[in-house]
Amino acid sequence: MKKVFVVLCVSALLAACGGSSKSGSADSTATTGGGADSAASASAATTSSAPGAKLIAANDCNTCHKIDTKVIGPAFQDVANKYPATDASIDTLANKVIKGGKGNWGDIPMAAHPTLALADAKEMVKYILSLKK
Repeated sequence: MKKVFVVLCVSALLAACGGSSKSGSADSTATTGGGADSAASASAATTSSAPGAKLIAANDCNTCHKIDTKVIGPAFQDVANKYPATDASIDTLANKVIKGGKGNWGDIPMAAHPTLALADAKEMVKYILSLKK
């Protein structure tokens, strides 16, 4: 029974976080909800003029991540606090965004985003690493 539950959860996660459709994905930022803090986090990422913040808002990132609150994946600030803002970290994390991964933040895998351009993924990671407290 436990395996069935895990498979269902992973399937739901992949369905929610998979793909990087640009059309209509900005609406998911407003509809993912979760209280005033979540709305404020999503709003902060959406209203920032940083290119990376705009890319995050245009993709499905806010479905699983918020700036300062763990949702399905880690909070962006937690990622920024864990990794230095070096070229090596930016390359590693950008590739992880594109290829997906599991293990660094728990058992729930991050969905791959294979249609996302490497340059866009790097801009997103640079913005996320700039949120270090």
